Amino acid sequence: MLNARAAVVLDAGADPQLTDVQIRPPRGDEVLVRIDAVGICHTDVSVAARFRKLPMVFGHEGAGTVVEAGPDAVPAVGDQVVLTFASCGACSNCQADTPAYCERSTDLNMRGTRGESGALYSDGGPIGGGFFGQSSFCTYAIAGSRNAVVLPEPIDPALAAPLGCSVQTGVGAVLNVLAPQPTDALVVFGAGAVGLSAVMGARIAGCRAVVAVDPIAERRSLATELGATATIDPTAGADVAAAVLELTGGAAAAVDTTARPDVLMTAIAVLRERGTLALLGLGALTAELPVAAIMGKGLSVRGVVEGDSEPQTFIPRLVDLHRRGELPLDKFVSRYPFDDFGHAWAAAKSADVVKPVLITQAVSS
Repeated sequence: MLNARAAVVLDAGADPQLTDVQIRPPRGDEVLVRIDAVGICHTDVSVAARFRKLPMVFGHEGAGTVVEAGPDAVPAVGDQVVLTFASCGACSNCQADTPAYCERSTDLNMRGTRGESGALYSDGGPIGGGFFGQSSFCTYAIAGSRNAVVLPEPIDPALAAPLGCSVQTGVGAVLNVLAPQPTDALVVFGAGAVGLSAVMGARIAGCRAVVAVDPIAERRSLATELGATATIDPTAGADVAAAVLELTGGAAAAVDTTARPDVLMTAIAVLRERGTLALLGLGALTAELPVAAIMGKGLSVRGVVEGDSEPQTFIPRLVDLHRRGELPLDKFVSRYPFDDFGHAWAAAKSADVVKPVLITQAVSS
């Protein structure tokens, strides 16, 4: 057993607390990764608030270095890896290179593990882990070969970490799903890490107009830096749909990261005939939609998980885009020492920063 430090949710509804833990060696195709940086995602915050199978370690945007590999592992000791979502590799969707829709996705990513099948322990007892196949709010994490993506060249771990979820979700939704043309306009609702990644994706695609809608002035300003041609404050009293239509003449595509029913209605209203709305947000589980408008205009409403990406190929593509200056990730990453987990978690909950990223002492010292 290796000694490690992890942010553990001990009580229902409580914030994670830094705790001494032990982690077992890797087995089979697993790797043991020294976590050099890990992002905090809205999914971590929202799932932790309602999770009841405790104690539990969350974290699913880990980046680090392989320090030990199981006998069947693909990554090798010394490889820099980005950790992402887990998938089985055997079901029809995995075989079709759409692992985000793996038939075992819920079990592999959201259930947590305990007992002998788990990897984490504290005071001799098991701790739930395996969140998104990694539980990377820890100085070390066990991951599988399928969700540990080897990077061909080194990259700052703090910038690599968000590639595992937020960035691949936003950029992938645009490039892999919506695939807009240069003559198209695209609207993004919500300028958090996922929404800003979608803005960058739209700029990479060369869209003639990219509109970002967000109530926070700093995020609207950042969206402009990252490629938005216009921004809208939905709290300013103006009709958002009318403003978007005036700017675009009707959008070919819209990206929603809010999962708010009122925002979804607005997103439908800004689409031109045969436009597409991509749903990326986790929030309201149900929402009324204007069926007549969707049918009459031939609109598509498309759920998107993890940008429809195949991580082993898409994450290296994102790294290449970053190296070419197309993904200036440093503009929305805020760094915190791992020992300052509480402040980073509070900043994520309050939306004070776009993407808090924790840096372990092994890297920051």
